[in-house]
Amino acid sequence: MKADIDILFVDDDKTLQKTFFRVMQKEKQFHIETASRGIEALQLLQTTPMDVVFTDIKMPEMDGLTLLRKIREQYPDIFVVVITGHGSIEDAVHAMKLGAYDYLLKPFDFNIIKMLVEEIVRHRQVIKASVVKPEDQRKRYRFENIIGQDRKMFKIYEMISALAQTSVSVLITGESGTGKELIAEAIHYRSNRRDKPFHRINCAALTESIINSELFGHEKGAFTGADTQKIGFFEKSNEGTLFLDEIGDIPLQTQVSLLRVLETGTFQRVGGTQTIRIDTRILCATNQDLSDAIQDKRFREDLFYRINVVSIDVPPLRERNLDIPLLVLYFIEKYSQENAKNIKGISKSALNILTQYHWPGNVRELGNVIKHALIFCKTKKIQPANLPDSLKQAFQTKKFRLTLTSPSLPLAEATLIQKVLHENHWNLKQAAMELEIARGTLYSKIKKYRLKKTPPPTTG
Repeated sequence: MKADIDILFVDDDKTLQKTFFRVMQKEKQFHIETASRGIEALQLLQTTPMDVVFTDIKMPEMDGLTLLRKIREQYPDIFVVVITGHGSIEDAVHAMKLGAYDYLLKPFDFNIIKMLVEEIVRHRQVIKASVVKPEDQRKRYRFENIIGQDRKMFKIYEMISALAQTSVSVLITGESGTGKELIAEAIHYRSNRRDKPFHRINCAALTESIINSELFGHEKGAFTGADTQKIGFFEKSNEGTLFLDEIGDIPLQTQVSLLRVLETGTFQRVGGTQTIRIDTRILCATNQDLSDAIQDKRFREDLFYRINVVSIDVPPLRERNLDIPLLVLYFIEKYSQENAKNIKGISKSALNILTQYHWPGNVRELGNVIKHALIFCKTKKIQPANLPDSLKQAFQTKKFRLTLTSPSLPLAEATLIQKVLHENHWNLKQAAMELEIARGTLYSKIKKYRLKKTPPPTTG
């Protein structure tokens, strides 16, 4: 852990202040300051930079929630953890909505406090990647048009470099929006085919009759509306590369024709009799599990082995946390130029939300979020208020549900479980999936808290 983590503890209980100082100061990397009032804490922050603030809620003159709000407004880079002996679900939800990093109940376990600080430090390390100048990041972390410094991405870069020197078929797998086409492009433009054509077809977007014509071309009069001869993408890509995106959606009959091309390097146009020989490299991509498609007789096994000589599995963005700051700066620069905006970066508090979001749409979704934020950003840096509401709500829900792993929030945990159970009509399987815990764990917690089928309490 990084040395010299500056922590401010705010509580009007002098005994607790001394205890917190004594216990936490034993850790050499922690530098502890204390304050008894919210106003005193704000005055201290004017002269002493802090990384983390722990604050009580019930204090005279200025309560902890007001202090939290002022810190988020004036010092958005500081992580704030709310601690109280008067906990309620309303306080927890309110604190999270105001931007608290976490919420703990007294009496707290100092081991939990230390673990929480360690987690914050890890998040800070991810966020600090954004401090590097965009031009330096491009030089250091860019591979062709792919941006990333995650270890998994470096492994992919090595595979791309090796595969570019061959003409073998490659299957690129990964969730939608992970950048599979960029990897196909990188293989092509690093190969000796770089000066030849690169074409892409989205197999999921075309019907069987259209995709055959697009791939193989057709002769004049081959079907109604075929008024002229058409050259297909296999011919257009000769000596170059053809990228077949969403290969799992290609019709079965077309799979037969594609297999023949891969086996013989020849094909005939639709409605034609002439055999055409080509030298086209095939790269394929899918977001499906083709093993399931083979089992369901939707995809030919022999074709699978032909296209899957080597496979590259692209990790989802949620498994590439270190790449988020790099991608954010890339999209800020790109969309600022496109929209004539003068946005220079992103605040750490906004980036903290982005690094903890689960990104079901991956890099594509991140790009859309930054485009949205730039539209509403009126300052030099993107702030949390500029992010889409749906993303902020997901962040708040995740942060609140993280308390399911912490013994410091039994009240919040019990209330949350009761609420989710009620929303799912006490379907344990669905509730466990929504809470992201095992069904057995959920059952144990129901017994532990003696939960019953009653209407959930309101959350304010």
